[in-house]
Amino acid sequence: MATAPSPLPIVAGNLCLGSAPDSWGVWFPEDEHQVPYTRFLDELAQAGYQWLELGPYGYLPTDPRRLREELDARGLQVSGGTAFGALHRPEAWDEMLAHVRQVATLTAAAGAHHLVLIPPMYRDEKTGAFTESPELTAEQWAGFGARADRLGKLLLDEYDVRLVVHPHADSHIQTQPEIERLLNESDGRYTNLCLDTGHVAYGGGDNIDLIRRFGERVGYVHIKQMDPTVLAQVAAEDLSFGEAVKRGVCVTPPAGVPNPGDVVAELAELGAELFVIVEQDLYPCAPDVPLPIALRTREHLAGCGLTGTRRPKLTR
Repeated sequence: MATAPSPLPIVAGNLCLGSAPDSWGVWFPEDEHQVPYTRFLDELAQAGYQWLELGPYGYLPTDPRRLREELDARGLQVSGGTAFGALHRPEAWDEMLAHVRQVATLTAAAGAHHLVLIPPMYRDEKTGAFTESPELTAEQWAGFGARADRLGKLLLDEYDVRLVVHPHADSHIQTQPEIERLLNESDGRYTNLCLDTGHVAYGGGDNIDLIRRFGERVGYVHIKQMDPTVLAQVAAEDLSFGEAVKRGVCVTPPAGVPNPGDVVAELAELGAELFVIVEQDLYPCAPDVPLPIALRTREHLAGCGLTGTRRPKLTR
């Protein structure tokens, strides 16, 4: 007789839940379509979250003392910082490093120990126009992992911050083969994965397979779901990610793929203590849209066992 599968744990005690400005429609340091950072922080706390990612550098205060005052007033803490970095452009290393250092300095000052590095998109976020080829050349791939390790070692040595690279739609780290190549060509001491479940699905990847085969390299998680109907439109019409977001590709659980309950169960099996940060790409959206979504999302994830608010131990 087949053995019944183990039930989902009531609490996935190794996972710490948070959210991000992205879930409030924030993509840029400043933009007329975005809510003020004070409203984001107020509503984040109102929705029951205690942890947040910093989001685009300059959206939240960049003065550490002022940032701390804003967070303390609402009982909030920082899980990590976010930066964009073009590891395939060695000629742009110095410019990228200057930006990453800004983010790392604020991240460390806020008491956080993770920096989420997002590869730049090869299509304009607002217009969808191609800004470079969607395929890297062999020359651009050569040394990609080594440059990630160089950056990761610098962040670890100088800031006590761990580098986690974030696969992203319309970027050169999007598909599962690209994700696996990055991991296989980099060193887990310095470079690990921010598993963004929605972007992995957007790129045609399998989140559960990645967790099972590369679990020791998952250092941080963004949890989100994508609408399969809009994903089919992306493939059929060659839509940019910005256009896909406008069409509602990013959806509230339990809609969309992957199933967040399955992801939480697999992450719980790893045993590693991880931040799991909610993201739902909403740019642009009306100001009153994000809060009800944030509440429903937190409640659904709680039903999946994701309720923790304890800071993860730094094991990777």
